[in-house]
Amino acid sequence: MKSQITTPRMQFAQRLSSTRRGARLARRLAAHQLEAWGIPHGSDLSDAAAHITAELAANAVTHGHVPGRDFELRLFYAESTRTLRIEVVDARGDRVPELRRLDDPEAETGRGLRLVEAIAATWGVAERRIGKTVWAELRT
Repeated sequence: MKSQITTPRMQFAQRLSSTRRGARLARRLAAHQLEAWGIPHGSDLSDAAAHITAELAANAVTHGHVPGRDFELRLFYAESTRTLRIEVVDARGDRVPELRRLDDPEAETGRGLRLVEAIAATWGVAERRIGKTVWAELRT
């Protein structure tokens, strides 16, 4: 599915330490920023964004960590298309997230992306010169 973000009216970006604390902070910052944009805390959009942000940030910390490198949270909201785009950028381009089968007993990780897939209108991975961007979009 094609991205609905063409010219976002509102943008937010924050670098965070590639730690569990940084991942928790990403979720809180996303909810706080959405509230500042007029999207109430506890609303369906805010809750969905918090879940997706938490999953993508946790993946960046767990699977995309490079010692001494942070990850970045980016939010874009386009009122014209009523689309919220969440991006998490990490430094490990060689470790691309993949969906795991829910019934795979050997898979110890990867099921969280099923949550992202279920909640988001669309999601994907974009390569960068260094690292990757994992993104998801929500529509209101």
